[in-house]
Amino acid sequence: MSDLEGQIQKLWDQRDHLETAGSASETRDAIHAAIDLLDRGEARVAEVVGDRVVVHEWLKQAILLLFRISKMETIELGPFEYADKIPLKHHYEQADVRVVPGGSARWGSYVGPGAILMPSYVNIGAHVGAETMVDTWATVGSCAQIGARVHLSGGVGIGGVLEPPQAAPVMIGDESLVGSRSMITQGARVGKGCVLGEGVLLNPGIPVIDAETGEELSRGVVPDWCVAVAATRSRQYPGGDFGLACVLVVKRLTEGERHEKSRLNEILRDHGVAT
Repeated sequence: MSDLEGQIQKLWDQRDHLETAGSASETRDAIHAAIDLLDRGEARVAEVVGDRVVVHEWLKQAILLLFRISKMETIELGPFEYADKIPLKHHYEQADVRVVPGGSARWGSYVGPGAILMPSYVNIGAHVGAETMVDTWATVGSCAQIGARVHLSGGVGIGGVLEPPQAAPVMIGDESLVGSRSMITQGARVGKGCVLGEGVLLNPGIPVIDAETGEELSRGVVPDWCVAVAATRSRQYPGGDFGLACVLVVKRLTEGERHEKSRLNEILRDHGVAT
């Protein structure tokens, strides 16, 4: 893989002159080999090491190079027709992935065994862990990293972060549940075992606050094993006082605690929200 990484980095340095960087077939083969690693889940754009997000820039560079060398073409699928540069994934049954009609994922994304794609979309570079549910009209943006046994509820928007290559993508930890119509964008992070109520907005500029103490825990990072809901906090402007979005941590869960749906709904109802 180190040899392939070196090839991709060399092509990236020559990206404005790819036609003279070597033979077209060698260029294509190197880029396609990197995308195939992502597609099979043998490599991933980013991962959490300790408490730090490590981005493997060369894989993002490979995705961007793929767009440069690919041409638009017509793709037909049953009664549907598309015009795009990147083909869709296939061989779901072999990968033990259930895809309901209307669900789609691009080549270069990984969807783990036991995962379910309802009518939804998974973009290139994304990693969806085993036994994860991508529910109806949820979207997983480019390079987003979704853990195992996660539930992305209906209409959830996981933002894509493709450029610049060094930028960290959205990360969702294992065992988490993200409530309907929540939007997690711009490299925000949701820890392991979290439950987010419906309509949560999270990006690196949004404060995450402890409901018990009022302490600001972070910007754009929900800690492991907690229940968090959408909220606002007041800020004064010349034109008056206005509520700005924040995320409120209302309960800490025991590490490894499984989410009992009825109990979670009771907790969230106490705060006027649901999943």
